Amino acid sequence: MAITLAKGQGLSLEKSQHNLSLVTIGLGWDIAAQKKSFLGGLFGEQPAEYDLDVVAFLCDANDTVRDVGRDASGNPTLKNSDVIFFNNLKHRSGDIWLTGDNRTGAGDGDDEQIIVKLNSLSNDYYKIVFIVQIYEGAKNNQHFGQVQNAFIRAVDASGKEMVRFNLSGKDQYDQQRSLLFAELVRESNGWKFNALGSSSASDNFVEWLKKYV
Repeated sequence: MAITLAKGQGLSLEKSQHNLSLVTIGLGWDIAAQKKSFLGGLFGEQPAEYDLDVVAFLCDANDTVRDVGRDASGNPTLKNSDVIFFNNLKHRSGDIWLTGDNRTGAGDGDDEQIIVKLNSLSNDYYKIVFIVQIYEGAKNNQHFGQVQNAFIRAVDASGKEMVRFNLSGKDQYDQQRSLLFAELVRESNGWKFNALGSSSASDNFVEWLKKYV
């Protein structure tokens, strides 16, 4: 049975107890029904769809994302970088990738998944940080106070759910548009899953990335 963590808690995922050769980090959420404004209802306007994006940062032992895909002029492009997101779906190592973009969060189960081969991931990487953002959330007046049943979970190669973190406390995420949801930290005998749940009013994951470069 999977262990459910509260914000700030962590759990060691040991190689001796779990098959970490292919781990699925699944994230899910539901969008609360929104009331139309008077004018919006009058003119038949439809609210913008929510587009939640999952992002992973691969960090070294100094909590630094070393490769941000710089061009010939030294400007970061994030292409072929240590940042996995909708414009860089698969890491050049082949050990971590994003399966795709579910724009609505409709239905049960995982809405987005990041797959990672923890056993073969280079020792250059000490930590994997998971961010969720609401794309153009500020423009569309969307925030995590309107998101329900959000969770992140880790499933091992055998399909066993090892750990889960359910985001709770709707009011504290009002007007917050991106989350530092969780992280995986390398340990001598496996990895540790830490439930974080930190938030920001910014709807751009680059604001989080700045803390790691």
